[in-house]
Amino acid sequence: MSREEPVVATFSIVGRDPDTGEMGVAVASKFLAVGSVVSWAAAGAGGIATQSWANTAYGPAGLTLLAEGLTAQQVLERLLADDPGFAQRQVGIVDRNGGSVTYTGRDCLPWAGGIAEANVAAQGNILVSEATVQAMVETFKSTGGDLAGRLLSALDAGQNAGGDSRGRQAAALYVAKEKGGYGGLNDRYIDLRVDDHAEPVGELKRLLDLWRLYFEKPSPESMLELAGPVGAEVRDHLQRLGYLTDGGELTEAWARFVGTENFEERDVRPGYIDPAILTWLRSRA
Repeated sequence: MSREEPVVATFSIVGRDPDTGEMGVAVASKFLAVGSVVSWAAAGAGGIATQSWANTAYGPAGLTLLAEGLTAQQVLERLLADDPGFAQRQVGIVDRNGGSVTYTGRDCLPWAGGIAEANVAAQGNILVSEATVQAMVETFKSTGGDLAGRLLSALDAGQNAGGDSRGRQAAALYVAKEKGGYGGLNDRYIDLRVDDHAEPVGELKRLLDLWRLYFEKPSPESMLELAGPVGAEVRDHLQRLGYLTDGGELTEAWARFVGTENFEERDVRPGYIDPAILTWLRSRA
């Protein structure tokens, strides 16, 4: 392999939530659109981060092997055995049972290394120091909440501990969940990328907050009936925003509002409103 090929110098973390089965990868780097290269995950299979002189074939090939039931260690051995450039690769893998492995080839640029424990693998190259991967693993293990939040908190901790020694440019978060994608039609639960930004991890946090607003499904029990004072308030807001005219039907205006503003994933109970949408309405109207 030619040394003129781009080096995906980065730090990444692959994680699994044993309670939900979610698999995910978070990554940051001084490398344009790093998420398009590094991050691979599939529900029921596992997660993979491939970097350094990245072999992107590790992603689809590794997920296929994980789906067949091979362990993270077995998948790593198969991938390296078929790759003449293995000494320049860096990869982290977590399988569907929480088994994990991280590998750093001898020709990766320093500082380079990783840590693998149950349900998590963190790795990086051209880092300020090993403190970055240590901080990611410690934060992932000690942070509560869902997998996306834990991965992003870990990535932030890695950045604060030093991160990529060349600077900052891009970051990404990918989480796979069975039927977690839009409309429940695939496993692409969260797929957020910051391709070029002065503070990519901070921007990724903002995007995750937006994702939660638009796509995180609420509990039906938490929703408020579109009647009484709540219905009157929503009617007033929709009139101010131009979705409802005097004498118009609230249900029709509500349907137009939901479809136009992209809140259909939160509209899970007919005749009711998600409190998060009501808060959004108040802020806009």
